[in-house]
Amino acid sequence: MTDVTAENERLRKLWQEYAPRYDSDIGRLERMLLDDGRAWVCGQAKGEVLEVAIGSGRNLEFYPDEVSLTGFDLSPAMLDLARERAATLGREVELREGEAHELPFADSSFDTVVCTMGLCSVPDERPVIAEMYRVLRPGGRLVLLDHVGSHHKLIFLWQRLLEKSMLRQCGDYQTRRPLPLVQQAGFVIEYQKRLKLGVVERVTARKPA
Repeated sequence: MTDVTAENERLRKLWQEYAPRYDSDIGRLERMLLDDGRAWVCGQAKGEVLEVAIGSGRNLEFYPDEVSLTGFDLSPAMLDLARERAATLGREVELREGEAHELPFADSSFDTVVCTMGLCSVPDERPVIAEMYRVLRPGGRLVLLDHVGSHHKLIFLWQRLLEKSMLRQCGDYQTRRPLPLVQQAGFVIEYQKRLKLGVVERVTARKPA
């Protein structure tokens, strides 16, 4: 069993050091893997929106003007970057710090929950998905974009090898496949697509009304 609180404390320290390099590093990765993924995710956000693992706020420019946005992240250093980006964009967003396996929001608080490149870097994705379900209103939508374990065996083997170093560097899992866990949490899958040889996955799901 993962000691989630202890691992999150380790991750906070890692991200305090890594945050200044994050945007340049992720920028190169996104050009290879994500294509229009951020625009695809944010274009489906409606009403009161929670973004879990908002990071440095790279999604902010893509949200519709009319949504009410709350961003949540483990790392104070990353939230500082998101705050700066929001100010530059003139985007209103409430930013909250905490641990995603215990979201500090009441049941049925949001119409949409978004998570991009986030479920790969939490200690245990199962309680995080359960919390996303809890804070969504009945009929609310979950929108996910992440890198996942490929269904191609050779690529998956390479991901397993890469995972060891990435876990040490920033707690980033390479081989997770969250879709079955989303279904087990009670969500109804509306859309699922694998891209880039199965390494990237897009998912939309509904909490039953």
